[in-house]
Amino acid sequence: MLDPTAPQLIDIRNVCRSFPKGSGEDLLVLENVDLTIRSGEIVGLLGRSGSGKSTLLRIIAGLTSPSSGDATCRGEVIKGPPHGVSMVFQSFALFPWLTVLQNVELGLEALGVERSERRKRALAAIDLIGLDGFESAYPKELSGGMRQRVGFARALVVHPDLLLMDEPFSALDVLTAETLRTDLVDLWIEGRLPIKSVLMVTHNIEEAVLMCDRILVFSSNPGRVAAEIKVDLPHPRNRLDPVFRALVDSIYARMTQRAEPRTPTVEGIQGTGVGMVLNHVSSNLISGLIETLAGPPYNGHADLPVLAESLQLEADELFHLAEALQLLRFAQLSEGDLTLTDAGKRFANLETDARKRLIAEHLVSYVPLIGLILRVLDERPSHTAPAARFRNELEDYMSEDYADETLKTIVSWGRYAELFAYDEQSEMFSLENPH
Repeated sequence: MLDPTAPQLIDIRNVCRSFPKGSGEDLLVLENVDLTIRSGEIVGLLGRSGSGKSTLLRIIAGLTSPSSGDATCRGEVIKGPPHGVSMVFQSFALFPWLTVLQNVELGLEALGVERSERRKRALAAIDLIGLDGFESAYPKELSGGMRQRVGFARALVVHPDLLLMDEPFSALDVLTAETLRTDLVDLWIEGRLPIKSVLMVTHNIEEAVLMCDRILVFSSNPGRVAAEIKVDLPHPRNRLDPVFRALVDSIYARMTQRAEPRTPTVEGIQGTGVGMVLNHVSSNLISGLIETLAGPPYNGHADLPVLAESLQLEADELFHLAEALQLLRFAQLSEGDLTLTDAGKRFANLETDARKRLIAEHLVSYVPLIGLILRVLDERPSHTAPAARFRNELEDYMSEDYADETLKTIVSWGRYAELFAYDEQSEMFSLENPH
């Protein structure tokens, strides 16, 4: 149990962060975020892709500054990387021309630690993290899991007070990630890690419940702390424990709750105006999920955690898919459950051409950007329009990256439904059968 009187390492108060959009306005990524980290705890930042988790981590690491609000480390305003804070990245970030030992020694070298002491501490960190015998190997000779272990050893060798982890297991295969997670938790419980606290960013719900003492759930657009969840389960935690499963289920339900609408809405579904961000989900995946839901054992209704496990999908991927089904009115998403609508059940039993016609009807009815594109194409004598015409409009509502992703999704869905043609080279939309 965390001691509430434990020393405070990080204090974040009313932090906001915005970035300029293509339209010249600012895109708010973080809004009024509060966070305190004390000595002796593992804290998780859990949220969807694009909820600002990594931006907050970078503010704490001193790699970017808040647009407003206060960020302090041990009472000092964070200006540049604070002393006693180390970071482990998703992408390993090793120098390929250096050996394992040299990669781990780098941080100590930057601190001016004497050579013999450097070597001694680096060898101890390598041994601790399970890479004894690989000191002379180069990164290209190591597996992904071993390269990430080098990343951990390099972060731990400076004996930081706070270890920051930005989705450190997401680039690894399932078994390697599970082994590394378990090893780190074991070292933490045994008190063998030379650190005081951990702050980790993840969008993997089970990972957060498995490792963390406290989880901050972020909502998106802009990122805010929607909930704080204390995990009082003793380590080591058992994924099959009913209390563990119930906590995972409750977090799924919380993360699929509708937020208060901030953009135009259609029939009460949040943000379904032209300015809605659409994550790229292929029509094949949409069809596959509808078929899976319609058949046994689900028979039209599934619990998201169970579905994620059986389909081997990350929560974030499944959320995107489920929301696409809900947007198109083929399923209803509520309290962590996904239920096919009558239209979804009908879709599952149709042949390919009939499916295309049904999706076309739903796209025109429920995706305003599709309606806008068709209207513009229909009104122009040439029945063509450049993608830039619609991208510019999207950038009034969202970042350039989200505008590109949304347009990519629209192109994919519109082509499948044979609503329009799109030329990748010229980036032009056109009507195949002008009215």
